Amino acid sequence: MDLYSDSIQSLSAVERLKLVEQIWDGLSDEGDTIPLPEWAVTEARRRREEMVADPAPGFSHEEVWRKIEDGRHG
Repeated sequence: MDLYSDSIQSLSAVERLKLVEQIWDGLSDEGDTIPLPEWAVTEARRRREEMVADPAPGFSHEEVWRKIEDGRHG
């Protein structure tokens, strides 16, 4: 590993998460468009078409949050 990788690995999980957040925020601040690979566009279109054709398998916003809360307490 190089010096930067070793330094990152020596951080705690919380510190690494903060670093990821800083990197993520820095990407959005730049305003550059990040190109999507064609496979990602194809998959997004497939999933959208699937959802439009049959929205029943999905969950409502309320159901999702209830599942999250249940997971935290159960």
